[in-house]
Amino acid sequence: MDIQKALSHLGISDLNAMQKAAVKAILGSSDDVVILSPTGTGKTLAYMPSIAHLTNAESEEVQTLVVVPGRELALQSHQVLQAMRCGVRSMCCYGGRPTMDDHREMRRIKPHVIFGTPGRLNDHLDKGNIDAQQVRHLVIDEFDKCLEMGFRDEMTRLVEALPAVERRILLSATDADEIPEMLGTGKVQTLNYTSHAPLTSERVHASLVRSPEKDKLAALHTLLCQLGQTRTVVFLGFRDAVERTSKYLIEQGHDVAVMHGGLAQEQREEALRLFMHQSALTLVATDLASRGLDMPSVDNIVHYHMPASATEYVHRVGRTARWQNSGRTIFLVGPTEEVPDFVDVDLTEMPLDTTATTPARATMATLYIGKGKMHKISRGDIVGFLCKQGGLTASDIGRIDLFDRYVLVAVDREKADNVTRNTRGAKIKGHATKVERSPITGS
Repeated sequence: MDIQKALSHLGISDLNAMQKAAVKAILGSSDDVVILSPTGTGKTLAYMPSIAHLTNAESEEVQTLVVVPGRELALQSHQVLQAMRCGVRSMCCYGGRPTMDDHREMRRIKPHVIFGTPGRLNDHLDKGNIDAQQVRHLVIDEFDKCLEMGFRDEMTRLVEALPAVERRILLSATDADEIPEMLGTGKVQTLNYTSHAPLTSERVHASLVRSPEKDKLAALHTLLCQLGQTRTVVFLGFRDAVERTSKYLIEQGHDVAVMHGGLAQEQREEALRLFMHQSALTLVATDLASRGLDMPSVDNIVHYHMPASATEYVHRVGRTARWQNSGRTIFLVGPTEEVPDFVDVDLTEMPLDTTATTPARATMATLYIGKGKMHKISRGDIVGFLCKQGGLTASDIGRIDLFDRYVLVAVDREKADNVTRNTRGAKIKGHATKVERSPITGS
């Protein structure tokens, strides 16, 4: 496989120093590899090109299992591999749908790489849906999370069920206290890019905002109005608090997406897409949104509830200032609250502008188009259809997410309703299709 060509499909001209070292360690030796690097530095691309290069694309067997702690990271990693267009087939396996549906998809796709959560991968191994004797590579992404107590028994079962694994690759932004013996690692190369790194990137500006009231909702509303046309993730510690806070912000006129573990899988994925499509300027979430999610161009991280640990803080702030971008982390504290001691950064006090009372509105809306890859639809087809039939120009179209049976596409918010009217009854590549606006909580 031509790694450079695969990277070009992602719009990347070159790997960074950590990624190059990882490729060298994985392809240049037979050792197990542990990669520790700050969040936002591109750990997915530290292992993905090498795994693709090591894959026998002529085979119909699963050769690599990538273990992740949650559905969102599985989906995003799978999408990166598919976007590389390197001939390596992949799919995701996680809870929230019947195992049989996964198995049907396996028989259809015949994946070389499966991204999955520990419990669901164990289900498939137990049922013989994955031939354990063919799996040669085991990648554990966010391994510190995967090895926490809630996952440890599942991880032990998983490792013991894979006797033919030859290489193990472990990745995280923070080190685990230990790598348990159950992983069976032999000779290990550790690439540690966190040893001398600060807790957060120097490109992240840290601010302190004081709420005059113990209930900080009004202060949060004012702060978001003050931040204007920027994209913000607000972190809270509890699901109920996320629901209460998002409801209040919506009542004040903010465009809000909501994410927490109590939502169904489809709701969480929809919220993330709305935020990434810029159909919502604010994502209100628990720390479920702090790990493994590549959300480009997040301008602000607001800690409505203080992070419980340095690790939690690192992962929250890692959602902004990704790659070479800059960002802001804001601690919203009440009259009796303090910023945790482990936050060892200079904080600039940011006064609330009480005259800021009007929320900025999202500039994009997300459209659902009811045909996808199974109908031989490409991104170029979508752009052409929306311009010719929908009356848009290319500059009116943003992110396009292409799935097997449908497409989600961001378009200029002011023109979205015209598009749905103009395309009523229209065909795309000879297929009659439905075009409708994907709902946004704050609209």
